[in-house]
Amino acid sequence: MIEYQYMRKVIFFDTETTGNEPKKDFVCQLAYKTSDQTFCELYKPLIPIPPEASAITHITNKMVADKPLFKESDNYEIIKSLFENPNSVVVAHNAKFDLAIIDKEGIKPANFICTLRVARYLDKENIIPQYKLQYLRYYLDIEIEAEAHDALGDVLVLEKLYDRLLAKIIKEDNLSQDEAIEKMIDISSHPSLMNIFNFGKYNGKTVEEVANTDRGYLEWMLAQKEQNPDNEEDWIYTLRHYLGKLI
Repeated sequence: MIEYQYMRKVIFFDTETTGNEPKKDFVCQLAYKTSDQTFCELYKPLIPIPPEASAITHITNKMVADKPLFKESDNYEIIKSLFENPNSVVVAHNAKFDLAIIDKEGIKPANFICTLRVARYLDKENIIPQYKLQYLRYYLDIEIEAEAHDALGDVLVLEKLYDRLLAKIIKEDNLSQDEAIEKMIDISSHPSLMNIFNFGKYNGKTVEEVANTDRGYLEWMLAQKEQNPDNEEDWIYTLRHYLGKLI
């Protein structure tokens, strides 16, 4: 593992939630890891955990029945102070989702890195079929004992993925570690271009190719994404880009 000799404090974190819609779902587990601390705790969400979520996370309503609400927990202020410290950098995969979840709890990290966006940025030849955390874990042969869809398990995989991405940026762009981390922060702060469709009738085709042959499909898809924009920032940005609609 890379040793973090950086002026900022790097914090790997993940949440498990009642669902995948930030506007209506809530945290039921949060884990984070720094160079000197590992934390993981369950919380009682403001709404019941539906069976669909339990089937993925294996967290049940019975397991959280006696747990505090996240915002009322003893560690809430500690987490808020740590995440919001100007010298901290929180790292998450598909960070926009986790950031939206903790934003509802009043936590707004000063700096963040999204390993999904960084992975997509580094895959300039569009070789990787998809960028989900557990897919990248096995695609990149990341060897670690960690349970999938558990907040702490995902954090452990996330840390190893981050190490790979950081090392690649340092090597390819000839940057110092500090410069590479700053670049990762910058990449993460902007929507990224999606490269290939991995679903639907154009599965396996590049977005650019479809833009040149079936613009109507992109127009239709953009309208669908704009109706339900939660967690769709990258796709909306991509479709607007190829349709020439970016302002």
